Amino acid sequence: MCNLGARGGGRWPTLRDMAIQTSAERPAPVRQIANAMAGWINRLGWIWVEGQIAQLTRRPGTQTVFLTLRDSAADVSVVVTCPRRVFDIVDPPITEGARVVVHAKPTYYVPRGSLSLAADDIRPVGIGELLARLEQRRRLLAAEGLFAAELKRPLPFLPSKVGLVCGRDSAAERDVLQNARRRWQGVSFRVENTAVQGHDAARQVLEAVAGLDRDPAVEVIVIARGGGSVEDLLPFSDEGLLRAVAACRTPVVSAIGHESDSPLLDLVADVRASTPTDAAKLVVPDVAEESNRVEQLRARGRQMVVRWLEREEHGLAQMRSRPALAAPVSGLRERADAIAELRDRTGRQVRNLLDRAEDDLAHRLARVRALSPLATLERGYAVVQTPEGHVVSDAGEVEVGTPLTARLARGRLDVDVREAHPDTPDPQ
Repeated sequence: MCNLGARGGGRWPTLRDMAIQTSAERPAPVRQIANAMAGWINRLGWIWVEGQIAQLTRRPGTQTVFLTLRDSAADVSVVVTCPRRVFDIVDPPITEGARVVVHAKPTYYVPRGSLSLAADDIRPVGIGELLARLEQRRRLLAAEGLFAAELKRPLPFLPSKVGLVCGRDSAAERDVLQNARRRWQGVSFRVENTAVQGHDAARQVLEAVAGLDRDPAVEVIVIARGGGSVEDLLPFSDEGLLRAVAACRTPVVSAIGHESDSPLLDLVADVRASTPTDAAKLVVPDVAEESNRVEQLRARGRQMVVRWLEREEHGLAQMRSRPALAAPVSGLRERADAIAELRDRTGRQVRNLLDRAEDDLAHRLARVRALSPLATLERGYAVVQTPEGHVVSDAGEVEVGTPLTARLARGRLDVDVREAHPDTPDPQ
């Protein structure tokens, strides 16, 4: 007996419930089992299903549109058939990648044994709600300061190794690698291939970024992906990925989509590139441009040195043309003549001073000699002194028999007073 399964508090109807008795000796034909399955599936009735359109097929000459509806959080999909008239009236028109809500009835096509959903109504939903959630997340992270300009790290001029996170064999990977190597052939890359859309993309990108950030040889990280719908770019607005990028020690370049695409990763990354090609231009310098810049700087430096030398040479020529440097001996001769003249004048003045001083000294000497007691003694006079050395100027001061000393101009005499004759005062 075959049981098709159970659900919730009850169970799905089984082949036994459908009165189909089978055994190894009495198997049921395929048509009978297929019809039983079709009947069981038809009992599900009409349902509303939400998903993302992964593939859209409109066959010419048919009135049926075939869609592949994929779950946005799991690798599960189902085929949806829709009348063309129902599909064409949807506004705005539905494209691949759009998120929709479908009103459909499960059907089992017996001849092919395929399960599908037959839709009678399709509504594009989720964009407005999705954008509102993204805006709320943007405001929250901005309030925390994750988008602050002072947190942005500068890119290295010539990184030794560039980390690249992108889809495997994607156009974004080719654009970055080819343009970077065209600009600088020696650039080295460490490429991490991850999913770039779907429910697991954010986790894979986060792990790749964390691995590159731990590599000390990687000096800049590029996260690249081609364009896509808002739903396709949702992983690059994941909050966990944004916080991981903000915490990186390595500068991060966001190169997601085209110029019009703006996931939140663009705001938290250190540099935002409009396209993957632009990212290659930002992280790797152009060898031709740098060579031209070096040549220009070299030419400017040479011109500045030449101008400086010419200016200094002109100034030196002006200095050499001055009289002091043109004929330095002439100035010395003038100064020598002046010094000689000053020396002569000084000599004359000194001699004059000496002559006057000599005359003055002679006059003074004559006066001193004239006033000197020796001059008086030279004329025959003598100075009489007592033994105590007192000069005797009055005969009345000396008693008879007093020994005295008479000082002459040359020598002295010891005398005794035999008789004193003092002067008699004149009568008045």
